[in-house]
Amino acid sequence: MPMSLTATSTPSRLAAMADATPDDRNRVVDLLRGAAILVVVLGHWLMAAVYVDNGGDLHRGDLLGMALWTHPLTWVLQVMPVFFLVGGYANAISWRAASSRGTTYGGWLRTRLRRLVIPVLPLMVFWTILAPAAHALGADTATLNIASRASLVPTWFLAAYVVVVSLAPLTLKLWDRFGWWSIGGGLAAGALVDYVSISTDQLLVGFLNYAIVWGTVHQLGYAWRDGALAGTGRRLLLAAVGLAGLLALVHYGPYGVSMVGVSGHGVNNSYPTRITLGFLGLMQAGVVLALEPALARLVARRRVWMTTIFVNARIMTIYLWHLTALGIVVAISMSLGGAGLGLEPNTAGWWAFRPAWFGILALATALLVVVLGRFEQPARDDRPAPHLLLPVLAMVTICAGLGLMAALGIATKDGTLRWYLPLIPILAMVVFGVVRVPLGRFARS
Repeated sequence: MPMSLTATSTPSRLAAMADATPDDRNRVVDLLRGAAILVVVLGHWLMAAVYVDNGGDLHRGDLLGMALWTHPLTWVLQVMPVFFLVGGYANAISWRAASSRGTTYGGWLRTRLRRLVIPVLPLMVFWTILAPAAHALGADTATLNIASRASLVPTWFLAAYVVVVSLAPLTLKLWDRFGWWSIGGGLAAGALVDYVSISTDQLLVGFLNYAIVWGTVHQLGYAWRDGALAGTGRRLLLAAVGLAGLLALVHYGPYGVSMVGVSGHGVNNSYPTRITLGFLGLMQAGVVLALEPALARLVARRRVWMTTIFVNARIMTIYLWHLTALGIVVAISMSLGGAGLGLEPNTAGWWAFRPAWFGILALATALLVVVLGRFEQPARDDRPAPHLLLPVLAMVTICAGLGLMAALGIATKDGTLRWYLPLIPILAMVVFGVVRVPLGRFARS
């Protein structure tokens, strides 16, 4: 059953979709995917501790730097490993089904790019227009730098996920042939990358682990799908191995406690991705899969399943726009003299205001989802499968563009405006044929 909704979806439509769910569908996969993204959204809203000082200047506070007690909490709240786990489960099904139908790798990858990247294009258009317009109206580039980098953080992990998805046929072959040795080899390779990167102070080398570490966590989804993680005992053992490895790396190694990037407290675990997140993936996979029977009973409830369907049908829009929604709310607040932003982060008043703050941001995000959610259901593409080189080039160009934007921002603090960066993913989708430009329609007019 595809997770798709229309602009006119109603509770009755959701109910019908819930009732039509095949008995063999693993609903826990959908539940974990939706829950993971919602936890990421709340975490981002919490960590982006924006506030206005007494002089009326806007700042982005570093909550992890201010509240060290939050660092161990990130072992639970950094849930991107869960997203890659369920991605592995789903992509194993997707590629095997495509292969059985005779679909080529090029055709399969183009379909996956359409599903994952088309929802990004409205965000790229938004920033292509907004950044130059705001600059022309007097917004300084330092503010645009903060706003664009904060808003485009989701594109960074999306780029990593797209790379891992594109490698799924290869990593699935490794799993089919070597089983758990492929996962152990991935962890060993990730550790070697970290050793070279950290010991030689070569940050760029560490970026290899976006593919290696997350790809290894993604393979845990293959193990789940193929029954190699059957039984509570085996799942708890996996969690124990992950926890032991994580404790050893943090205690004896150079890594920080926080699994979300923070400066000044050991090696940053998420920029670039470090081997610690691989062991966090083992731990989290073991825990959530040990809870699978209870989660299955929960998601079997009709209302819970209907909610799960809705979240998954709009999951990309929620993920991609939740920080831009924050930026819009902050911009409105600043136009009103900083209303609601005068509380200094990590104070009692600031924490007390968080539920209301989350409610405001949820409303803003919901409005964006209503308008933009339809991009998650691209029109069916009946074109012949392309040569594999085209979607591969599209994937590489798209991920490079998204990564650059998330890392650098659209504007620099010294006055440079990189207005062209959002155009890179758009052009890649068009030039390499992932999306069609209806030229024939204009030629006939």
